Amino acid sequence: MTAQEAAKAVRQGKVLVCPTDTVYGLVCDATNKKAVEKLFKVKKRKLSKFLPIFVKDISMAKRLAHIDKKQEKFLRKVWPGKVTAVLERKTKSAKRKIYGIDKNKIGLRIPNYKLVLDLLKNTNRPLTGTSANISGKPASTKIGEVLRQFSGKKHKPDLIINRGNLPKSKLSRVVDLTGKKIKILRK
Repeated sequence: MTAQEAAKAVRQGKVLVCPTDTVYGLVCDATNKKAVEKLFKVKKRKLSKFLPIFVKDISMAKRLAHIDKKQEKFLRKVWPGKVTAVLERKTKSAKRKIYGIDKNKIGLRIPNYKLVLDLLKNTNRPLTGTSANISGKPASTKIGEVLRQFSGKKHKPDLIINRGNLPKSKLSRVVDLTGKKIKILRK
């Protein structure tokens, strides 16, 4: 599946299993309420547990979050990459409403994976960037493990982009940039 085909599916409200620079992820249009609701059902995730969001560049991040010069300097060092930054979210300036996030904060990341970056560019929308697993089960770089977790479930992803087993990796590091100091929430 090409990035253009995947982008078309995302624009249609589909939930995709997609390889990333960390683990396989569940990706959908974060501005599509029905798609995000489906993702929560597929993942069996509590609605109170918010979703991280993939963005294509710092400009898109700035449309969604308040980013000062110090934060931007840090983000330019770690993005694209395996760092999700929790920032104070903007509520009025975004063109579209983002679903599945906190009303005051937003977790953003620019992944370092060509397919996801191409998908972001082709859709020009923020995308969900959560691991492709049932909540409480381990995230995986192995496609077989991902497929087994969703096998036989009532709610399943609409499409699976199978790139085989990914290089062994951990989930992204999560850092909170909303205080005076950087606070590591997940190593």
